[in-house]
Amino acid sequence: MAIALVDILDERHMALQLKSRLQANALRELIGLLEKTGSVQQPTAFLAQVLARENVNSTLAENGVAFPHARTELVDQIALAVGRSRAGIPWNDKGERARLIFVVAVPQRLVNDYLVLVGTLARITRNEQQRQALLAAATPAEFIETLGSAASF
Repeated sequence: MAIALVDILDERHMALQLKSRLQANALRELIGLLEKTGSVQQPTAFLAQVLARENVNSTLAENGVAFPHARTELVDQIALAVGRSRAGIPWNDKGERARLIFVVAVPQRLVNDYLVLVGTLARITRNEQQRQALLAAATPAEFIETLGSAASF
């Protein structure tokens, strides 16, 4: 059975005001949130996998949304960390900026669940009204509520 977006959202995995201004530092900051809850056991190794993936092909989608991820044996279940930067973080060699960042840690065996999850997030963030609501959410709880409502359409 596919995993539901609301089942993996956790307020402790959200940084709605990222401190970092560079891609690698932002990823380190978000992966650190996953580490604090035990969702990722080897954060340095996971960060290296995510950065390697980004170097091969940027995960920056349209409208300033990025989906950095790694399919890895370093996690037992799908984990999601969310970061937001009002100014945006330079994300690719073209200097395009990511304002919403969804870091996904995926066990190798759950590739289909990963595809459903990222497809759902991409559909939600393509919608201008929903994306603006996520950018305006004042708290992690409000961010989760906005994503949950949008995912149920």
